[in-house]
Amino acid sequence: MNYPSRVRIETAADMHALGMRIGAKCRVGDLILLNGPLGAGKTVLVQGIGQALGINDITSPTFVISRIHQAALTLIHVDAYRLLEGGNAAVYLDDLDLDTAREDAVTVIEWGGAESARLSDERLEITIDRTEEVREVLINKVGARWQGVEL
Repeated sequence: MNYPSRVRIETAADMHALGMRIGAKCRVGDLILLNGPLGAGKTVLVQGIGQALGINDITSPTFVISRIHQAALTLIHVDAYRLLEGGNAAVYLDDLDLDTAREDAVTVIEWGGAESARLSDERLEITIDRTEEVREVLINKVGARWQGVEL
């Protein structure tokens, strides 16, 4: 049985470092779902993942919804927040055609709920809790892909 791991994050630099550790383990087809309130550090985590993949220009895609960053391992960065506002996130997510694009990339979806989870049975689900000064990051490894991978 898989139990989620918990990581305490004290600074933005620590969140970035966690992202780099995750990014270093990524491979083609990986799906990572990030959840947490505004200002929790989701984009900082993605910046760390990106840096591990050789990408240094990651910003939040809140207003454009999705950005594709080309590198040796392509990163698709989606912010589903505005899709959730529309009330029919599953339909809008389908319009992004992520099933096709994901085959050759690592896909990270901020605000990635149940609509996003259906994209793959193999994924990391990361939830950031910022109710305290020190953030607690819950990492759930879903499917066989991530089992045994140290983050």
